[in-house]
Amino acid sequence: MATSQTHPVDERLPTGRLAALGLQHVLVMYAGAVAVPLIIGRALKLSPEQVAMLISADLFCCGLVTLIQSLGFGRHFGIRLPVMMGVTFAAVGPMVAMANAQGGVEGARAIFGAIIGAGLISMAIAPLVSRLLRFFPPVVTGSIIAVIGISLMRVGVGWALGGPANLAQQVDVPKLVAMVDAAKAAAASAAAGASAPALKLGPIPMVDNPAYGALDNLAVAGFVLLVILAISRLGRGFVANIAVLLGIIAGCVVATLLGKMGFDKVAKAHWFDVVTPFSFGLPTFEPVMVLTMTLVMIVVMIESTGMFLALSDITGKPISRAELAAGLRTDGLGTVIGGVFNTFPYTSFSQNVGLVGVTGVKSRWVCVAAGLIMVVLGMLPKMAALVESVPVFVLGGAGLVMFGMVAATGIRILSTVNYQANRHNLYIVALSIGAGMIPLVAPRWMQQMAHGLHPLLDSGILLASITAVALNLFFNGMRSSAGEAVAAAKAQDAHA
Repeated sequence: MATSQTHPVDERLPTGRLAALGLQHVLVMYAGAVAVPLIIGRALKLSPEQVAMLISADLFCCGLVTLIQSLGFGRHFGIRLPVMMGVTFAAVGPMVAMANAQGGVEGARAIFGAIIGAGLISMAIAPLVSRLLRFFPPVVTGSIIAVIGISLMRVGVGWALGGPANLAQQVDVPKLVAMVDAAKAAAASAAAGASAPALKLGPIPMVDNPAYGALDNLAVAGFVLLVILAISRLGRGFVANIAVLLGIIAGCVVATLLGKMGFDKVAKAHWFDVVTPFSFGLPTFEPVMVLTMTLVMIVVMIESTGMFLALSDITGKPISRAELAAGLRTDGLGTVIGGVFNTFPYTSFSQNVGLVGVTGVKSRWVCVAAGLIMVVLGMLPKMAALVESVPVFVLGGAGLVMFGMVAATGIRILSTVNYQANRHNLYIVALSIGAGMIPLVAPRWMQQMAHGLHPLLDSGILLASITAVALNLFFNGMRSSAGEAVAAAKAQDAHA
């Protein structure tokens, strides 16, 4: 139990409560955690056994890096807040491009080399990035956190509808194969000296996905949402704290009764497996690939800054510049660990920030427990398969609650901003939120721009961050750091 001197973030809860609350965090992040290894494994054309190994390694590293971030490792690693770490989706585009250029084991070794190199560089520049804390007054942090929540709503709605938001349509595989064959034939003819021009593929042919938005899936997601709301309204104490977990369990029961949740993968999975470093051989280091992944990590670190500031506000624990640097440095360390253990770059998972707001449980020891659970899942494939069997539409009902809470936190911060004395703040909020919405309302808005910029331009959080910081400097200059600075920077910046 917490004493009067113990901050709620450092409160150690009973083991049973920690286990249940930690499992709740794991269920919320699991779908995102396993998605990236599936995507990259298939892009590399790895065998099913190798893809399964990627998933186990990912779960193991998720747990290990979460322990470092939430528990802390010396003075220089770990922000010591309730943070769950997982593979960042910001790196998916560049890694798929790398996999398409060179597949198989050799491609995997090149990707892991790029990840290790970028992680080392990220650790070195973390103190520099942490110095940006003074550029994040409430008008900036509130806008960014609101955009984080609104962006996540797309994920939650996608879950409820049966998959990612872009699955309203799916690739017309027969047409695409025919187009590729035609292009190959044209290229072969040109190589043989023929005058026939090479064909361009054009837009990828798409067809409607009949499973998207199925009413029975939506009904289960709605049922989960109602269960969470009912428990939150009627439950007390610990039961109310695990409302999301109980809602997900109730949804799984209904999905099983409807025949929508099976356990075939659980039966086939092994009981125990060991995650070993460099399973694909020693990594190779291509300078261009390392630089590309480093740019992705800079995006990740800026997004992580927003997540940490959101958690600081939700938990009521200010963070100093040194603590922010320790958190960002852990992003880099986690990425190095990922490359060593055959997995990918790591960052704080924003959906779990929403869970902290929903439950009101601020203890970082909950995430320590969740990290231990993830480590175990990485070594027990059968247990990992059981968690993986939870349908995404069951998570959708919970996602709407959690992600909305993140947006509400941003709105609450913005409500403290003085708009009457400084009308320029309205411009900052309006334009930064508008910039953050661009990738949501127009996902292909950057298609005419250089392909290397796509990972940067596809992040609404990054666009909102850059816009908000730039406009705040334009309108308010540096005076905000003295007058309206983030409580964290004002309270403890002198200690850093």
